[in-house]
Amino acid sequence: QLVESGGGLVQSGESLRLSCEVTGFDFDSENFAIGWFRQASGKEREGIASVTSKSGYTHYASSVRGRFTISLDNAKKTVSLQMNSLQREDTAVYYCAAKVRAELSLYEGGYDYWGQGTQVTVSS
Repeated sequence: QLVESGGGLVQSGESLRLSCEVTGFDFDSENFAIGWFRQASGKEREGIASVTSKSGYTHYASSVRGRFTISLDNAKKTVSLQMNSLQREDTAVYYCAAKVRAELSLYEGGYDYWGQGTQVTVSS
């Protein structure tokens, strides 16, 4: 199970930190991948960041690279997405997803479990 939190309304240029609480995966012994996706109104879902649990390797979409950071907190069993310099075009519902295979991927088809999403709205 995955549960996102931290969404909200911010102004352009501000920051926001999303969290994804992950249950059903053992952070200490299992190797898996977590991805963050987003879907803006009227658009297809976009993969924006991915991390593998054991190595901590990360991968970002060009649209967020340098502004967003994905990270793991093994003790809290959460995966966070720090979003800086937010822009209006970042407005979307943000989802976290987990895949059993520990492969970095921004392709939604490879993910096995999904959260319910959290809304992020950036105003100018």
